[in-house]
Amino acid sequence: MSLQGQQPDVTFDFIAAGGNRHPSAADWAPSLVAFGAGNNIALWNPEDEFHVGISALLAGHNDQVNAVKFLDWEGERLIISGGSDKTVRLWKPTRATFPPYEEVCCLAEHSGSVNSIAVLSDDGFFVTGAADGTLKVWKLQDLSMQVVQAISLKPHYLPLSSALTRLADGSIVLAVGGTSTVIQLFVRLVDALEFVIQATLTGHEGWIRSLDFVHDGEDILLASASQDKYIRLWRFRRLLTAEPDAKIGIAGGTAISAEKPLSNKAHLVGNADCQYTVTFEALLIGHEDWVYTAKWRPPTEKDVLPTLLSASADNSLAVWIADEASGVWVCNARLGEISAQKGSTTATGSTGGFWIGMWQPNGQSVVSLGRTGSWRRWIHSLEKDMWEQAVGVSGHTKEVQSLVWAPDGSYLLTTGSDQSTRMFAEWRRDSKRSWHEFARPQIHGYDLNCIDSIGQNQFVSGAEEKLLRVFNKPKAIDALVARLSGTKPTVNGELADAANVPVLGLSNKAVAAMDDDEHVDGIMVRAVGEHEAADPSSIVRKSTLALEHPPLEDHLARHTLWPEHEKLYGHGYEIAAVAASHDGSLVATACKASSIDHAVIRLYETKAWRELKPPLTAHSLTVTSLAFSGDDKYLLSVGRDRQWVVFSRKSAAQCNYQLLTSNPKGHARMILDCDWAPLDTDYFFATAGRDKAVKIWKLRSNTADCVKSMAATAAVTAVAFSKRRSEELTLAYGTDDGDITIAFLHVSDPELAQPNHLAKLICPSKSVSRLIWRPDAAALGRKKQLAAASDDGSVRILNVAS
Repeated sequence: MSLQGQQPDVTFDFIAAGGNRHPSAADWAPSLVAFGAGNNIALWNPEDEFHVGISALLAGHNDQVNAVKFLDWEGERLIISGGSDKTVRLWKPTRATFPPYEEVCCLAEHSGSVNSIAVLSDDGFFVTGAADGTLKVWKLQDLSMQVVQAISLKPHYLPLSSALTRLADGSIVLAVGGTSTVIQLFVRLVDALEFVIQATLTGHEGWIRSLDFVHDGEDILLASASQDKYIRLWRFRRLLTAEPDAKIGIAGGTAISAEKPLSNKAHLVGNADCQYTVTFEALLIGHEDWVYTAKWRPPTEKDVLPTLLSASADNSLAVWIADEASGVWVCNARLGEISAQKGSTTATGSTGGFWIGMWQPNGQSVVSLGRTGSWRRWIHSLEKDMWEQAVGVSGHTKEVQSLVWAPDGSYLLTTGSDQSTRMFAEWRRDSKRSWHEFARPQIHGYDLNCIDSIGQNQFVSGAEEKLLRVFNKPKAIDALVARLSGTKPTVNGELADAANVPVLGLSNKAVAAMDDDEHVDGIMVRAVGEHEAADPSSIVRKSTLALEHPPLEDHLARHTLWPEHEKLYGHGYEIAAVAASHDGSLVATACKASSIDHAVIRLYETKAWRELKPPLTAHSLTVTSLAFSGDDKYLLSVGRDRQWVVFSRKSAAQCNYQLLTSNPKGHARMILDCDWAPLDTDYFFATAGRDKAVKIWKLRSNTADCVKSMAATAAVTAVAFSKRRSEELTLAYGTDDGDITIAFLHVSDPELAQPNHLAKLICPSKSVSRLIWRPDAAALGRKKQLAAASDDGSVRILNVAS
């Protein structure tokens, strides 16, 4: 039987990725938000009624994307991006369904990280600013970019924000701010070829993080947001006749202004035929921390007055508008974390503020990006005349180190270097289906390295600390998933309702949810402990997670923790690998090691949570991966010492394991991952090595033979087996350069297996850290699903059909 030539049909079912914390790293065009997600550009349609979330990740940059802008040019909506890899890249729409954009041009004119982009869409004109202290002025020509001017900023500072607008005669004004307290105004006159500095606006007392122009009738308004916690508005008013002004002095092309913060000294920009005065208009006071962005609402026919949206590190968005009667600027609405109970950790709601705030092009909704990488969305209800929060998107902000499915495939747990564990599940309603983050079970103080499920309602994780932590699923999350995903509840009455992190505490503490009308001593704290005085932010109400939609970021950050059940001690260094037996009775763990003494595998039984001694010894360096066979009869380990080891259980009644067989030279270089094939009769396992090879082994009695070796283009970092049919297996493996390959093999003749490389557009842009197939019980028909974690910060669920 030959399996050659079978190409798998692979499509995306879900992509999760957190946004980059940079004020310039996102832009919103009609029906599409583009934002930096690690070294990728994520595309998301917030207006999609199906709530699909991220539709694609555009790979091209080699480092973090810091700036993204849409540019309408010659009937096409282009994307311009800049990143820490010092490059500026141009993306154009494709005619194909996927991917929707492709890179067409990449230039490395800057010698530092690109941090800002300002565009003028009407003629393909844009400006980039970088950490090399320069601005580059670009012009599009036939989908290629050409630098027409380079500006060195003096006095030297790093540009962090910039904005472009046109004057009445067609002259272009460029406003630039950054690691200085001043805003510089450059003007390129109609008949000129280059920008010349004409004014310097003073008044701010911190770095300038955001600049934005809007036309207000004949005038122009410039909003500047600063780390001094204030927003300043500057009005450009055209002089109808040449009027000499004694208060304005021109020296070397720069208007000399007063040094007082609230000075209303005028500056001149433009030329004699079309001259504007620039004066300080208003100081907007209200934020309690750095202001990262200030964006004008896109003008519409119904607008009477300009409206400004600001995002701050104080966890709030503010909507500002000038009072029609007095002209005084007031805060019209405030969104976000506006209560005083912000908590002391990310677990209780102090999420580090909003880095980005943007308007929908029609001005009816806004989105914001927080520290956790999640996007929140608010929609303005005309009927209620209020802002209502809607479902957003979320994901990890750093490398995703590991993931695991629940035993029945009802949810996916992921964990990574952003020190969080996240739970993703499906939201099913009528004919619609979409994936969302349903819980954030663990918010830690260490980078998390590994995770595995212990039954349906428990998981264990290991981090850059010497112990492992075991968590229980709370009733509230179980009920939420059952209600929205259409699955059966699995939590019994013995488990907690919810969890919180006590003030100055380090572990998730189980708490009982309380009814809305419960009071003790005037405050609602009776459900926390035995009528003890509690931190108000730790109170969990039963109605909090009685939702008809996936949890919003407010809920995820506060109310979706899982209570910590146990800590497992014994290792001397950071945890490197963990695996739970399929029957949930054992947990095997290993830590980072450079000697035989620490390169041991420790076993813990899950009834009393005691260690079974002595630990298993065989490796001399770090054990990188552990896996139990489907019947838990064997435990497989691989390590940096290039060997694989199989331990066998002494008897069905005992939990102790002993060395069965090993291969000290299983690969030419270190082995990075392993997995057992899900078969009841024959025992196959696969190993993945840095020697760019995947090897399939068959265990016979007390030895194992290599029955198939497949070469890869890079170090193989992840491998996962799945059952295809009664006598056929599916093997997926990922590499250090992000490639994913799927091979089909027949158990009677594995040598016939042929690898099928997935298209690069489907694969991650960085190393694949973990692959795992969704359990067959959750699969629909023949379609199988493969979850992939990557160092590019993404979690992908792929539909695989052959």
